[in-house]
Amino acid sequence: MPEHVQERKSKISASRKLMLKSLMVAKAKEELEQEILIKEGEKQKYLAEKAPPLNTSGLSLAQLQDLCRELHSKIDVVDEERYDIEAKVTLNTREIKDLNIKVLDLRGKFKRPNLRRVRVSADAILRSLLGSKHKVSMDLRANLKSVKKEDTEKKRPVEDSDWRKNVEAMSGMEGRKKMFDAAKGSVQ
Repeated sequence: MPEHVQERKSKISASRKLMLKSLMVAKAKEELEQEILIKEGEKQKYLAEKAPPLNTSGLSLAQLQDLCRELHSKIDVVDEERYDIEAKVTLNTREIKDLNIKVLDLRGKFKRPNLRRVRVSADAILRSLLGSKHKVSMDLRANLKSVKKEDTEKKRPVEDSDWRKNVEAMSGMEGRKKMFDAAKGSVQ
């Protein structure tokens, strides 16, 4: 393709586009209003079929009681149907959620939450796993090997009381000779 290809200029001017958009919005608004009116008419027609207006004038007390009992029985039937439909809807929504989770698992594109470090003792872990059955406390330090500090103190020589005297004794040739003699004596 040549690099000098110019972008096409639209044949419709900006004012013409604006006019067409406003006409489309007006037409959509009109159709929406008509749709709302049609739905309202259908609703009124359905209610007229299912629930005709009650004529209570000229009825005796016994007839009014019978009418109330009949209406209560119809209300019970409708309430049972509503409950059944709600149960089906909740079941279906739960099933949809489960299927969505399965789909996400199969795709492998789900976010893992950032985990935070929590310091928990061994006793707390056992208590959470075993519940109230856990009564033995684990003392992890009991199994560690103990080290005596007294042994290390005995190995260190205590002969040096003042370090300045030791420095003066080792200075010069006499000090080097003493170190040399000490090294010979320890090797033999």
